[in-house]
Amino acid sequence: MSALRDTAARPMGLRRAAQGLAAPLPPLLVEASHLAANVQLGEHGRRRSGMGSEFWQYRPAHSGDEARFIDWRRSARSDQTFVREREWQAVQSVHLWVDGSRSMEFAGDRNRPAKGARARLLALALAVLMIRAGERVGLSEPASPPRAGEVQLMRLAHVLSTAQTPQDYGAPAPLALLPGARAVFLSDFLGPLDPVEAALARAADLGVRGVMVQILDPVEESFPFDGRAIFESMAGTLRHETLKAGNLRARYLDRMAERRARLTALAARAGWVFSTHHTDQAAQSALLWLYAALRER
Repeated sequence: MSALRDTAARPMGLRRAAQGLAAPLPPLLVEASHLAANVQLGEHGRRRSGMGSEFWQYRPAHSGDEARFIDWRRSARSDQTFVREREWQAVQSVHLWVDGSRSMEFAGDRNRPAKGARARLLALALAVLMIRAGERVGLSEPASPPRAGEVQLMRLAHVLSTAQTPQDYGAPAPLALLPGARAVFLSDFLGPLDPVEAALARAADLGVRGVMVQILDPVEESFPFDGRAIFESMAGTLRHETLKAGNLRARYLDRMAERRARLTALAARAGWVFSTHHTDQAAQSALLWLYAALRER
């Protein structure tokens, strides 16, 4: 009878132990880890040629290649000479900036996440992938130096879950960027663009390459309003009332297109890449794109 009781109790005890172990984990980290686990990157998702000890690939030898890099055994099996390339193993530092302003709290539908929630999820899921690949990740605001390890993931999850500002719109702070590092800016970029331009210029001066992702709710793209409407910023500092909202649609869409064109140009000038993600789209596809884009920086 005691053996039967032990067998029956074991699953319950295991479940309680698992729940106790997971209890301290911030919900954001649990969700981000789940999202990262669904992204199939392969064993060497970020491989590139460089200095290291791990074999990566053979490539045809070019004029200027040193003789010591030629793999004579592989070359003997062909009429062509081949070089043995090694995998890049230098640890990189990645800075994340996630807009915590009130504007990011907007969601056009209760069935969609707020822009800020999606930005935080993407940022932390990217950190999971980077840190588990052996790289260092930190925040540029609030300043948290890039570090490696699972403890850093806990630290980032805590900060991202609590770091918000009362301002209507946010702007990246480039003061904490390390020279030669990489960076990711996640925002709706609906505020003044001069601070964004200054941050990208500072990053370019430091040799920092990166990715800008504009996160918008579909409502902000389509402007589906008509008739009487009251538009108010999330912090309540801006307010506009109109009886003919439909008459504003064409001008609004033109201004959005102009803003996106300027953001694209600013990113290109700094050697960055720019993209837009909508909160009704799958977070997994955005993470895949973001990871691939950052890999090329």
